Amino acid sequence: MEVVTCLLAAEDDELEAIGESTNPLNEWSGIETPGLDTVKIATLHCLLTGDSLQSSLDIYEPVYVGASETIVLRISDDSLEKLAILDDQALASVASELTATEEFENDDWHADDVHALLTEIAGLAQLAESQGQALFVWMSLAQR
Repeated sequence: MEVVTCLLAAEDDELEAIGESTNPLNEWSGIETPGLDTVKIATLHCLLTGDSLQSSLDIYEPVYVGASETIVLRISDDSLEKLAILDDQALASVASELTATEEFENDDWHADDVHALLTEIAGLAQLAESQGQALFVWMSLAQR
């Protein structure tokens, strides 16, 4: 089964609407993030904040679980703030560290792909922060 994953900038009070959406990129600013799962998000959080992986995994428990096999995670405010201020040099450094983690290595992520994704995520974080929004991760089983 394939999981479709999107990262979205939205208001906190839109959580339920995000969870019930069948195509959130039509309703909110965001990006599709294939292959980005909870462990990879927690790993990114670790690199940005210095938190342990276990405490990061605890932070990324779903904030919404839908009947249609959709879950929503909320990116922590700490991670959002750090993502929004990454400059090119910091982006390259974090991308390099992510690429070297077990979670990304096991899924054969290439450094260029990780850097491109992180650049998109940082851009979305800047947009969310400028509009006083949060970042959400929407995951749903692909409808085939």
